[in-house]
Amino acid sequence: MTVDNRNIVITGFMGTGKTIVAHAVAAALGRPLVDMDAVIAERAGKSIPEIFRQHGEATFRHYERRLCEELARQCGLVIATGGGALVDGENRRLLEGGLVVCLDCAPEELLHRLRGDAGRPLLWGDDPAGRLRALLAERRPAYARIPHHIDTTHRAPEQVADDILALHAAHPATWRVRTPTADYPVHLHPGGLGAIGGLLAARGVGPAVVVVSDENVWPLYGERVWRGLEGARLAAHRVVLPAGEEYKTLATLSTLYDAFAEAGLDRSGAVVALGGGVVTDTAGLAAATFLRGVPLVGAPTSLLAMVDAAVGGKVAVDHPRGKNLIGAFVEPLLVMLDPDTLATLPEVERLAGLAEVLKAGIIADPALFAALEAGAGEPDWRWLVERALRVKIEVVEEDPYERGRRAVLNLGHTFAHAFEHLAGYRLHHGLAVAVGVATAAHLAEARGLLPGEARRRILSALERCGLPSTYDAAPPEAVYEAMGSDKKRRGGRLRFVLPRDIGDVAVVDDVPREEVLEALRRIQP
Repeated sequence: MTVDNRNIVITGFMGTGKTIVAHAVAAALGRPLVDMDAVIAERAGKSIPEIFRQHGEATFRHYERRLCEELARQCGLVIATGGGALVDGENRRLLEGGLVVCLDCAPEELLHRLRGDAGRPLLWGDDPAGRLRALLAERRPAYARIPHHIDTTHRAPEQVADDILALHAAHPATWRVRTPTADYPVHLHPGGLGAIGGLLAARGVGPAVVVVSDENVWPLYGERVWRGLEGARLAAHRVVLPAGEEYKTLATLSTLYDAFAEAGLDRSGAVVALGGGVVTDTAGLAAATFLRGVPLVGAPTSLLAMVDAAVGGKVAVDHPRGKNLIGAFVEPLLVMLDPDTLATLPEVERLAGLAEVLKAGIIADPALFAALEAGAGEPDWRWLVERALRVKIEVVEEDPYERGRRAVLNLGHTFAHAFEHLAGYRLHHGLAVAVGVATAAHLAEARGLLPGEARRRILSALERCGLPSTYDAAPPEAVYEAMGSDKKRRGGRLRFVLPRDIGDVAVVDDVPREEVLEALRRIQP
């Protein structure tokens, strides 16, 4: 078992209980405790209020910065920060290598806890209540960037400490996806579905939050999300859709718009997309277009959705003339990946997700591909998700709107969308991608792009993963015809992503019809 020796950094507004909770966490783990305010006071030889009175806030913040620099070089600590320490972006950067947890509390409770406390220099003045609320509002954007939040309102310090210990045991990870128009976190957090409410409350979202799920996923995980939203004092609503790609339509969008209006959803609220790729895409497009856009939270519950649909900002519904023809780019507010949900995946969903993971390995991660190619034992799902996500995030950050390199993520998709269209969308997207990858490998070899040995490795890896690599549901000519409406065309020419080696692909748009047909003939059993 991996030992997480990162620092545990406990921060939040004054009065949220940082110091007493940090004492309990340090005692439980047998770790040294660093109370930053106490260390600064000891080194300065005077109390925090005296530093503010005699030297001003800037001097105190200077002490904080130097201490953050020092602590960032250490590990295995429990650190209680001052309330404003991580409002500073550089201080956050210094300490973000640890598990950083922000404690939250309702303003009314904070006022009760802090009433008469003369040791809070930032509340000095004639209107401490007004100052507290203004300071909370001022700091909210900075606090919102902290990856983990725990509400302490009307809760004992021991309960809060237990929550932090559970979070530490889960070994959560967070990445930020940075594009020209957005900067959003992607959390990989076992048990994290219940934390969505706290993360939304920390961002000032609400009161209305609509959870969109389907009839397969809601009974399994809906209550977990619902309890988290209610615990964060948000007004939760739900929409449970029929399950299946055949419901990824304009008619379903209309149903969602009606439900959003009935729930009183506005731009201060949010839509939580709880489910696989169909829910992620459909709820995402509804959120992107309702009131010209309301915040979207991705909560994917399938492997395919975790490594593909939920990250990258592409949302869409299908149309009789083609898959994903009606869509948009929308940057989510946040994405929560809870790998615990993978335990309940049906076999077909597991296989479909593996196809997208294998695709990521072929595109840019030979080590990921090799792990799947070896196929030994039960897969390490968390490791697979992390590796595939890194490929997706790197490409999306470089090309968020699919104007260049992002097209490489469509490896196998030009063929796959035609297979799905011909099947009336009753063929699972992930399985269609698997066959599309095989077809692309045959085409790449025939064009002299891919060595024969690499093509054999791709087909062998598909087999080791239990994925299909053949197709005979329609003749090659019919498949080629179905590609005519593919949205990946540019200037009337089909674009194909073709492997050149494991970890290297190219985008081409000069493939003659006969070469495509020949590749399709090679996947016939």
